[in-house]
Amino acid sequence: MNLPNKLTILRIIMAPVFLALLLIPFPHHYLAALLVFIAASLTDLIDGKLARKYNMITDFGKFMDPLADKMLTTAAFLGFIQLGLGWGITWITMLVLTREFLVTSLRLSAASSGKVIAANIWGKAKTVSQMAGIILVLTVEYLLSFELLPAGAAPLLRWAYSAVLILSGLLTVVSGVIYMVDNAKFVDTKK
Repeated sequence: MNLPNKLTILRIIMAPVFLALLLIPFPHHYLAALLVFIAASLTDLIDGKLARKYNMITDFGKFMDPLADKMLTTAAFLGFIQLGLGWGITWITMLVLTREFLVTSLRLSAASSGKVIAANIWGKAKTVSQMAGIILVLTVEYLLSFELLPAGAAPLLRWAYSAVLILSGLLTVVSGVIYMVDNAKFVDTKK
């Protein structure tokens, strides 16, 4: 259990903490959730850099690191649905979950053959766009909850974070299709 893997486990633990902070209403709960989300997102950046720099890449890390990312971002999207941030977030969540179920199923199929499929650049771009969108939503909603922005800014800012989330939804679909096509060899339709 090396340091990058410990950071991955920490991110898994932080996902439900983040969701609880997001959903339990108390003063500054958006800020608390934002800070935990940023800290958890930074563990993703740090564990990857450490694993590559010090040659600590493990099969556990290749499998669990993307899973930890999925847990964190899915927690945010489910929280946004619960908070009533609009029908668009529900569709994006459906796309994210569908992609993640497909990719995880493919990874499990490959694992049964002794192969571990690491995330590709498209999956990483998807994760970064999702995390950026989530940070933007949390920041805007926090500022709006304390009326720290001009009254007319709310629709514009909500449109801005919706645009980032739509982009992340598109990257989710594109990365999922590329992932499935690139790794179709691990799906044995004859069994």
